[in-house]
Amino acid sequence: MLSLLSWIVTGFVLGLIARAIIPGPQPLGFILTVGLGVAGAFVGGLLSQLIWPGWVNEPDFNRMWPGWLMAIVGSTLLLGGYVALTRERPGTRLPGGA
Repeated sequence: MLSLLSWIVTGFVLGLIARAIIPGPQPLGFILTVGLGVAGAFVGGLLSQLIWPGWVNEPDFNRMWPGWLMAIVGSTLLLGGYVALTRERPGTRLPGGA
């Protein structure tokens, strides 16, 4: 149960950081913000494993900053892609405001 709570808190923090980095409105609620952070941590973990392959096998508390940094990068990349795919484009609204 504590592990699930730590995933939720970490995902929420990472999602909030990504939302602070990307400009403009992002219509995300709590659940999507947590999901964004968790998915971003996964993407960031994959990226950090590619960049620092030995670090993943022997994690050290004093060297955990690459994981956090890459989790923020991964969350920001995912949010940027989400905003790009869901933004309103000129001329795509239906007549009558529907």
